[in-house]
Amino acid sequence: MSPQPNSRRLTRDPKYITIRNLLRDRILSGRYGPGNRLPSESALMSQFAVSRVTVRLALGALRDVGLVESRQGKGYFVRPVRAIQDLGRLQGFGEMMAAVGIQARSAVLSVAETPASSEVAKALRVERTAPVIAIHRVRIGAGTPLSYDISYFPVDIGRQLTGQDLADADIFALLERNSGLDLAYADLQLGVVAADETVAPHLGVSPGESLICITRLTYNQNGRPIDFEYLYSRQDVFQFRIRVPRW
Repeated sequence: MSPQPNSRRLTRDPKYITIRNLLRDRILSGRYGPGNRLPSESALMSQFAVSRVTVRLALGALRDVGLVESRQGKGYFVRPVRAIQDLGRLQGFGEMMAAVGIQARSAVLSVAETPASSEVAKALRVERTAPVIAIHRVRIGAGTPLSYDISYFPVDIGRQLTGQDLADADIFALLERNSGLDLAYADLQLGVVAADETVAPHLGVSPGESLICITRLTYNQNGRPIDFEYLYSRQDVFQFRIRVPRW
């Protein structure tokens, strides 16, 4: 009896992908913590019954997403979890972390209506002290606090976010999926600031320690500013990437 056309199993992932995924899961679970050396190439070849080329492809894939680094003559070592911000794209935190296979989440500290400061009012084009919605969150990847975010929204937009899943979903995704907003572009500024007594304990640093601060103002397709944010992170957990043309 001939097999049915759909009875065959789908093609499996290449072996190096399977090994990459297994090692990635061990890294993210803490079995191989930051600074730990991964098993040698020979040990991995024996464990998975594969060639050295396959093992090197798996290790190279982990290195490409920033989870490990190679040290000449010593092997591969686990790097601290880092968020890689592509400055040429408008991305939410979850989208950044998904690129390295890490599921992101947020500890939501507060969601409240508050009077707009001068800077917030100017950014969102509202009157000073006009009500805006402020959301404070700690963004977490693989159990590591990576940034402290303060986001401000005009009340008509911010009120749509209250009661939504701010812990497990990106605000960008919620705005696009649930509020029907089309996000278009953002203006970003990068700087270094001293951690204050509010932010410092959430990022595991001392007050006064230097932090990266990204100020981001996001617009919809009609050019309306809808999301003004301060994103604070330790200097060792964020990397930035941008492609710059010659002309």
